[in-house]
Amino acid sequence: MTQTSHVAGTRSNGEEQVKKHTISILVENKFGAFNRIAGLFAAKGYNIDSLTVGPTEEEDVSRMTIVTRGDDQIIEQIIKQLNKLIDTIKVIDLTFESFVDRELVLVKVQSTTSTRPEIMQVAEIFRAKVVDISPKTLTLEATGSQQKVDAIIKMVKPFGIKEIARTGRVAIKREFQGEV
Repeated sequence: MTQTSHVAGTRSNGEEQVKKHTISILVENKFGAFNRIAGLFAAKGYNIDSLTVGPTEEEDVSRMTIVTRGDDQIIEQIIKQLNKLIDTIKVIDLTFESFVDRELVLVKVQSTTSTRPEIMQVAEIFRAKVVDISPKTLTLEATGSQQKVDAIIKMVKPFGIKEIARTGRVAIKREFQGEV
């Protein structure tokens, strides 16, 4: 995926196409709203690849970004059922829209005085920040597309990853639709 144009990833599953979908849901910021949405996925056996929740510009509204997979019929069913939930305000399948998305990762990497400069060079290439340092580790913070986050993890893996904390995808519909 690129940062400017997103197209659903597909893989063949017999005759049906299983696509990765990014669904944005505005929900009332009330007790139990998250549980009802997560429960809907669990009850129907739908998998969640990534889920993030956070407040919006309105204090009584939260935005959930869910990445899931399914053929058109399954995704249509998910969206219909999400719209039926009491706390749901709006559901948008961003998959076929132009949108911006990012992930955040914190990676604690084993380091020594001899490997530290090389790890910091990898961080610089990915525009990552060193957010913690100890005699034996460096902790990097990186943001970007899923592919960028995957790539930095792959690049520091040979040094020895001690710990990873990774958000899911956050996404928002792009307003500008023309050429820059």
